[in-house]
Amino acid sequence: MRVIPLFVVLGGWLSMPAFAAEADVLMQRLAAAEKKQSYQGTFVYERNGSFSSHAVWQLADEQQLRERLLQLDGPAAEVVLLNGKIQCATEDMASQVREITPWRQQLAPDILSKWYDFQVIGESRVAGRPTVALVIRPRDQHRYGFELHLDRETYLPLKSLLLDESGQLLERFQFTHFAPGSTAPSDLKGGADCKPVSLAAEQKEATSTKWRSDWLPDGFQLIDSDVRSSPASKESVTWLSYGDGIARVSVFIEPLGGAVVEDARSQMGPTVAVSKRISTADGDVMVTVVGEVPLGTAERIALSMRSGAGQATQ
Repeated sequence: MRVIPLFVVLGGWLSMPAFAAEADVLMQRLAAAEKKQSYQGTFVYERNGSFSSHAVWQLADEQQLRERLLQLDGPAAEVVLLNGKIQCATEDMASQVREITPWRQQLAPDILSKWYDFQVIGESRVAGRPTVALVIRPRDQHRYGFELHLDRETYLPLKSLLLDESGQLLERFQFTHFAPGSTAPSDLKGGADCKPVSLAAEQKEATSTKWRSDWLPDGFQLIDSDVRSSPASKESVTWLSYGDGIARVSVFIEPLGGAVVEDARSQMGPTVAVSKRISTADGDVMVTVVGEVPLGTAERIALSMRSGAGQATQ
């Protein structure tokens, strides 16, 4: 869904023995375990100097995966998911789900190894449980790296640190309590304020758009796309989502209709937002890229957007 010393500093990685083979095995086990384990626990999430704490339950069987996430700070907020689709959510909680629950995408280590190096860096202990720590280091400058601590029993991530190219901490996800195999069906029931969400709306097929990107980092593919009504004007906004299996960015394209707007760029923790005004045969548009990639990468994606034949969704 944040200021404890890192398990190991970036400079120390290069002096550690290269346990690449073991790291590949661990990533395979993580990919296999993530949707097949039942557990409950509490974790903290740190981003841009702000902390929040959450309770989580996951119940897995052969047919389905049920999940419930409850925010423990401030006003009660929660979301319940079935096979990754939102069943009910309190106001504003649905949009936070991906932000505070890393590894939501289907991991394919054999493919990811083209864009990232995996390396075991030692043993650690998280939430009172033995873990093995590995680093996921990007092969280029267009994505961030991770330090990941996997539970020795379940191979689920009990701690993840998102690091920039200088090894600085951008985001922390860390369990403070973790109990595998202890979830009951009654734990997965949402509270009175968890409002039902239409599955039909969640599962609708992607809408084809006329926009495409002329440049993406190696490994990034179109995941989803849609055309929506703008909340601020009568124009339609095109939305495209790209990812490489770990990193993900969203692109929003809105006709300006003669409005005068300025280019902008900002960063809060790992999330960047870059807006660029682009001229087309049908008039100027504002292209905004939002995602957890370096600023320069987001800016290059924004400038690469073209109106024309759409890209096929993967």
